[in-house]
This record gives sequence, C-alpha cells and structure tokens, in this order.
Amino acid sequence: MNKHSAVVEPATPVSELVETTGHAGSEWLSRYSSSLMGVFGAPQRVLVRGAGCLVWDADGKEYLDLLGGIAVNALGHAHPFVTSVIASQLATLGHVSNFFTSPTQVALAEKLLELTQAPAGSKVFFSNSGTEANEAAFKLARRNTGTGDTKRTKIIALEGAFHGRTMGALALTAKEAYRTPFEPLPGGVVHIPFGDVEALKAAVDETVAAVFLEPIQGEAGVRPLPPGYLKAARELTARTGALLILDEVQTGIGRTGKWLASEDAGIMPDAVTLAKGLGGGFPIGALVTFGAETSSLLSAGQHGTTFGGNPVATAAALATLHALENQHVLANASAVGEHLRSALAGIAGVTGVRGEGLLIGFDLDADVAPAVVQAALDAGFIVNSPGPRTIRLAPPLILTTAQADTFLDAFPAILQTAKDAQ
Repeated sequence: MNKHSAVVEPATPVSELVETTGHAGSEWLSRYSSSLMGVFGAPQRVLVRGAGCLVWDADGKEYLDLLGGIAVNALGHAHPFVTSVIASQLATLGHVSNFFTSPTQVALAEKLLELTQAPAGSKVFFSNSGTEANEAAFKLARRNTGTGDTKRTKIIALEGAFHGRTMGALALTAKEAYRTPFEPLPGGVVHIPFGDVEALKAAVDETVAAVFLEPIQGEAGVRPLPPGYLKAARELTARTGALLILDEVQTGIGRTGKWLASEDAGIMPDAVTLAKGLGGGFPIGALVTFGAETSSLLSAGQHGTTFGGNPVATAAALATLHALENQHVLANASAVGEHLRSALAGIAGVTGVRGEGLLIGFDLDADVAPAVVQAALDAGFIVNSPGPRTIRLAPPLILTTAQADTFLDAFPAILQTAKDAQ
C-alpha cells in the first residue's frame, strides 16, 4: 500500500451521529430555536426522511411534498441513482478547489452547453446556489460598460422580481421588505412595471448594461411574462448593446416541462442562470454565457468561488440530468402539470390558475393562503403561499397523476378549514 493511501472505513449511517428517532418534533424545534439564527422564522415541521414525493416528520407523520424544497428536488427524495452517484464520487474525490478541475466539472459544463443549445464560444461558471449564479451575472453585466462617450451604467429588472439575497442579487430583487434593511445596495438598478413592453422600450437605451428577466416570476406568485415580451426584450437589447440575462433558477432544468422555460420564445439570451433542480437536491448553481463575446467579459481573477463546481456537486447534477433525460421526466411534468391546472380551475374558491409544467400558482377568493398552508400540512400536504391569496406548487417532477389527485380531492376541505380558522 502506498504510504499516502488512507484506510477506507465501512459506511457509517448518519443515525450514529444524530439520533433521529425517539425525539419528538417539539423537542427538535426547541433545540432549533436555541441554536440557529431566526432568519427563516420557526420551521413548520422537523423532517427526518424522504422517498420519492413523500416525506416523514419526527413524529412519524407522512406528507405529500408538493413544494419539492422550493422547486429543488426534481427527482424527489432519495432518488437511488442520484444518491449512488453522489456516494461513489464522494468516496473517490470530494473537493479539489478552483486551482484544479475534475472530469465531472468538465462533463457537466459540456452537458449544459448542449442542453441550452449554446453556440460556439459559450462558457459555464459554477456556483453553489441560484443567488450566487445571479451575483456572477450581476458582475458580468457590470463588465458590459460600453465604449466611447456613452457608458452603460444601468441595469433593468422588473417589479415583482426575486433574484436572491446577496447584495448584488438583492439589488435586482424588487421586494422592499427584503431590500430596505440592507440599503444602500449596489446602485444603477431600475425596476420597471412587470410585463409592460412599452415601459421596457422606454427604459432600454444605450446606457443600459443588462436586462434581467425571469420567464416566470416564482416568488411573485408564479407570474409568466406575457407572450412576445421575451422576444421584444431580445430585440431591444440587441439593438442597444445591453445584455439579456434570464434568471431560470426556478424555471429551468425541466420544471416547466422543457429544459428552459424560455425555449418557446425562440430567442437566444446572452446569459442564463440555473440552480435549484440542477443538483436534484445537492447545492449547485450555474451561469451559462452564450457566445465568445459575452463569455469573455469576466476574465481570470475577476470572479470565483472555493466550492463552485466541486466534483460531488457536478456529479450530482450529471446524475440528475441523466435521469431527467432517460426516464421521461419532462414529459411527465408537462402532463401532470396540465392535469393539476385543469382540475384546480374547477374547484370552488379558486379564482385563477397560472404556470407551466409543475410550477403552478393559483389564487383564492379570500386572504387565507397562509392558513391554507397550515391546513394542508395538517392534512398531509406541503404547499407554499407566496402571497395572501396565492398558493404555489413546485413538486418533484416525478409526481404521478394519482398523487396529484389525492391533493385535488382533499383541497376543498383544506380551503374550508382555512376559511373557518380566520
């Protein structure tokens, strides 16, 4: 044996480090409040196990997960292929820093360029999250300064936008409650009315470095951009020299039944940010830049991350993409999403349904959405309320029609329970 070789120990279950059985959820929540910062508020439940679209809490209660870790768990929980690839890679090579690369990092970059149909000269930067991918995109935009007397100093984003909570990404995010405590934020960002092409035309000129858009605004209640908006944005940015940067952190990697939600617009942006479903539950994000000119805006030393693109994260993403491609998951997301939207539209008390694939928002006839979340939990379903009248669904893309029907059957009673509690 080489003197530098390590002895490989047998696999040790997590239960030997953390005793997850025999402790009630209330005990874990008490320990949580004593040891973790309260930036997320009180957790709704203590989850200890998952399989497919189901999770179980510390008290043994089962839930149908219709939120998927906020559009993250594309293949559900504990997907056997993904977990086996992660374990295999971690047992081989876990981290190498950005002084080196690995086969999984290169292969994932190539795969993303293939799936996004990127032209020659396109590149990928790997981060650890969607916020970090957008932070990299923000810096990319700052490098698009222009030439001559007119400098590009402004960045356009939309009202209702959510691009993350780091300082650059937060400057792009529109919600005042998120922004105000941390001002002054990086300057130059202008928020214009959502979906208003005339407002876009008025805002985009030769002083604009980039336009940031979400094809569907998830945190604003699953609001798709109106037809033709992305095409108009592409024409305006191409004419003025601004970058068109699409935030597909929530909508990408099959969430809408397509690799990118923007595919139907028939355009090529200058950059796309990805994360959430990319790692199938393992933290990873990516900035994809299209074409050699945009890809050269950030040069050596101008951006970086210690953990971004590490072998385990990129192996997890490769495994996720392989399963999505080879197990007909995108087609399932389209079919089950259509079934859910159609059925929800026929339920009394539901006033509007939006979305694509398995990213769905629906409105209620009263301000009871937070109470609906609680009533749904009590009934064994995990959903989310991005607004007082709006419920968001972003389940694993492997959700079956039969599983969806259990929620549809239960929802009228859930809604009534929420109204009675008000």
